[in-house]
Amino acid sequence: MTYIDELAEIGTSTWLDDLSRDRITSGNLDEIRAAKSIVGVTTNPAIFAKAMSGGNAYDVQLAELKAAGSNVDEAVYAMSIKDVQDACDLFADVFARTDGRDGRVSIEVDPRYAADEQRTVEQAKELWRLVDRENVMIKIPATDESLPAITAALAEGISVNVTLIFSVDRYKQVIEAYKEGIRRALEAGRDVSTIHSVASFFVSRMDTEVDKRLEAIGTEEALALRGKAGIANARLAYQLFLDEFQVEPDLPAGAHRQRPLWASTGVKNPEYPATMYVTELAGPHTVNTMPEATLDAVLELGGLHGDTLTGFAGEAREVFDRLESVGVDLDDVVRVLEREGVDKFVDAWQELLESMLENLR
Repeated sequence: MTYIDELAEIGTSTWLDDLSRDRITSGNLDEIRAAKSIVGVTTNPAIFAKAMSGGNAYDVQLAELKAAGSNVDEAVYAMSIKDVQDACDLFADVFARTDGRDGRVSIEVDPRYAADEQRTVEQAKELWRLVDRENVMIKIPATDESLPAITAALAEGISVNVTLIFSVDRYKQVIEAYKEGIRRALEAGRDVSTIHSVASFFVSRMDTEVDKRLEAIGTEEALALRGKAGIANARLAYQLFLDEFQVEPDLPAGAHRQRPLWASTGVKNPEYPATMYVTELAGPHTVNTMPEATLDAVLELGGLHGDTLTGFAGEAREVFDRLESVGVDLDDVVRVLEREGVDKFVDAWQELLESMLENLR
């Protein structure tokens, strides 16, 4: 038993927030899957940008794509899709063993389409077709414009990882988009039991933005609230999950609950415990997607103390009340985080495209 196994017994699945060709071909991903008890993988534009910008693991495929006359967008997605396919194959046994809950590998639609519903839906369908693995999840951001795309993709029978969620109000919209997508899938005659979804809350970024504002306020009361917003936000989201899915889930027979996923769980402030976004966000029907450094910290340090989500909503609301009382505009925090979240992925993707363009010339 590792601490990750113990986390699983509490109810939280651990997915690795990283993927690269080197990890796959060297056997590293298979090794850590076995040794560190991970049961899934997530990717994003920044992860692929880092993977493809160094080393020579992609050189052979890149040369083939160049010879075939692929443009830069086609080349980058072809390389990304190959990695996701191989990772899906590696986790196929987990997928089968867990009846589709885990063994998942996520790939994201082009972040430049975050404000374009039609192009987001078209690419979600295209990625679903090209990856051609039942355990893939297509990541779609929870922007205003993309909420209808989430519903449309689910209605097509596509399993969706809804990403870049920063507020409980947005999460409420995501849940409604999910339920509507499942209803439409059923109306279209699809087997809704094959459709899975997670809702990815970004945790540490909330603390980074709120802490910056608390430090600018500078009072003793404000400074005492540093490092509390991210966990409180996630706990309020979990209470909404319980309200929406535990009592009267309003879902067709055979449909699954959309699980909350804690993303951005590596601490940004070195003064905080490396495992705080794991030990304080453990609970039934959840996923925690960790960078390897956080995964290793949990394996080494443990510190788990049971379900730290159920029954903590009241305490979390008190944190938010105190944040507002010292002058933190939480609505503005969310607006900034959502805009920056999309921008960061667009920037990473654009840098990747520019670097690959040189190799294709």
